[in-house]
Amino acid sequence: MKKETVQKLKKCIAEVLPTTTKTCIWILKLTVGVSFAMMLLKYFNILPYISDFVNPVFRYFGLPGDAALAFVSGYFVNVYSAIAVMATIEMDVRSITILSTMVLCAHSMILETAVLKKTGTNAVRMVINRTLGALALGFVLNLVLPGASVGAPSVDPHFGVSGPFLPVLGAWALNTLKLCLTMIVIIYTLNILQRILTEFGIVRVISRFLKPVMLFFGLPENTAFLWIIANIVGLGYGAAAMLDELARGEISSSDVDYLDTHICVSHSNFEDLLLLSACGAVWWILLLFRWALSFVLVWELRLENYLFRRNKE
Repeated sequence: MKKETVQKLKKCIAEVLPTTTKTCIWILKLTVGVSFAMMLLKYFNILPYISDFVNPVFRYFGLPGDAALAFVSGYFVNVYSAIAVMATIEMDVRSITILSTMVLCAHSMILETAVLKKTGTNAVRMVINRTLGALALGFVLNLVLPGASVGAPSVDPHFGVSGPFLPVLGAWALNTLKLCLTMIVIIYTLNILQRILTEFGIVRVISRFLKPVMLFFGLPENTAFLWIIANIVGLGYGAAAMLDELARGEISSSDVDYLDTHICVSHSNFEDLLLLSACGAVWWILLLFRWALSFVLVWELRLENYLFRRNKE
């Protein structure tokens, strides 16, 4: 390896460490806080009461009433929590696919909305896009997928975390510590990789290669690498790289708006997609219908911005 290349690598790492450390600390604080709050909700068995409010609506999605608890759990906690509830409900492939699509569209709402807001995007708009988007996809899939709707049994009222509080708190702390260590490794690795790829011009090559895809989805060409990150590892890790790009002026706030509008309903299309497919969902439906929603949302935002500019003129 040439001396010049080694110097460039050292420079990339040195430049990325301060900003990545600040972002990493912020994300970890947010993750721990939200995770603790969700642990309390589960321990005190509050989620089933929340699901009671949305339970009657689920017949419009062709889902059993118990699915409301899985959706609410995923909405406030994460995909893993939704899967844990789904495992206790008897559903066919059709129902699992509909519910999984809704969960993938709107999960970890509190944490991921805070992450999106940090990049400068309107948080209220993101919540509306994701929530109404999930409900719309559930409704459409119930209309177009072959098969019959399922009945609506009552929600299981005993979905709490049982046992003394201290052992539950200890288990939560251990799991959260493992998660935080994993996040630290991934965030630093992604940001360093991103800076190195930018420094050596590889990001430009990736952007040119994905230009037709970006154009189809209505996304700026320079968001291609961030789009890949969000699709593979999700919003939390992708936001760290996005904040670094913003800080260096490599991406504008309007570009971030378009990217966030797309990835808010379609991200983590690797691990989460595989997990829910293993539960019985049809993977290509999970992917294509959320991509279709992303397509609509981004082009609607572009039309909105175009009309706003015309009115100002």
